Amino acid sequence: MRAVIVAIGVAFLVSLLCTPIAIKVFARLKAGQPIRSNLGLASNEGKKGTPTMGGVVFILATVIAYVAGHLALTTLPDAQIAQVEPTITALVLLGLMVFSGAVGFIDDFLKVRKRHSGGLNKRGKLLGQILVGAVFGVVALYFPSTMTDASGAETNTETVGSTTLSFIRDIPALDVTKIGAVVIFIFVVMAATNGVNLTDGLDGLATGASVMVLAAYALIAFWQYRHWCADPNYTQDYCYAVRDPLEIALIAGAAAGACVGFLWWNTSPARIFMGDTGALGLGGLIAGMAMSTRTILLLPIIGGLFVIITMSVVIQIISFRTTGKRVFRMSPLQHHFELAGWSEVNIVVRFWIIAGIGVAIALGLFYSEFLANMT
Repeated sequence: MRAVIVAIGVAFLVSLLCTPIAIKVFARLKAGQPIRSNLGLASNEGKKGTPTMGGVVFILATVIAYVAGHLALTTLPDAQIAQVEPTITALVLLGLMVFSGAVGFIDDFLKVRKRHSGGLNKRGKLLGQILVGAVFGVVALYFPSTMTDASGAETNTETVGSTTLSFIRDIPALDVTKIGAVVIFIFVVMAATNGVNLTDGLDGLATGASVMVLAAYALIAFWQYRHWCADPNYTQDYCYAVRDPLEIALIAGAAAGACVGFLWWNTSPARIFMGDTGALGLGGLIAGMAMSTRTILLLPIIGGLFVIITMSVVIQIISFRTTGKRVFRMSPLQHHFELAGWSEVNIVVRFWIIAGIGVAIALGLFYSEFLANMT
């Protein structure tokens, strides 16, 4: 627990203190977010020139906090099971965040360079997401752990991902093979990255929602660590067959703390935007969290707000192409309510409440499953 708390604190402080520096640097480089002024959105007023690519800060803060958390792990008693050395799990999770963020960074860079809201084309962004999902999906499925206990016996030979679909844990009857699991994970990466990206339209909206989702995964992973099948000190029959749960909790907590620090400067009126750099980075990490905690099918509930907003876009497109009519005044959904007269702050707070409800339901389902099997 100490390592997780250290990671959260370090990530928060690094993000909080470094974001103002990033604001000055990006402003000096004239890396302002291009704003379309012909949409009639009140939230766009006064935002032209606001620095973007702020996601660089909390991605970097998460990586730094991960290192700090591992330094804290070295002080734990030898009797406590913990992953002191960096693991494949960390490589997958941080790799997903960094390289998904890199795809977003290219998009942001092109927007800034062209002084236009159109950056990387859809095909290029899609190929980038597929490549990142495929590479880290393969690593997650094809590299089992080789941890040993004090006697030298192998205690956990799990891979980061699983060949079976999962809800609260793996569902053995739904085995999709390694290739199928990689394909599904690519889809999850694409869904999560685009879901967070579509949500990032109002000051603090995606950041605050991501904090809740990542905090939920930190709690889930730490609970799995406390009831871990690889822990020789855990005597109950009912345990979680996952790989490196403390690593997962540490990274999820670090990312949540980094987002809170960034939110200090990103809340309305935002002094910096996370850009596609941050949105895609967070989406990639969230997808990795779902895979590594074996809660793939629980993700749509934990990230319920992202699903709702994404579906509003899908519904709008299908309706317009089939009937020529729009269901919403504008999509994504947050802009519909803007045009309906809601203030930006009201929309953000109410959407945060929706995000919190989804997280609460998901955590309730997770814990109730544990209680049901313990009785």
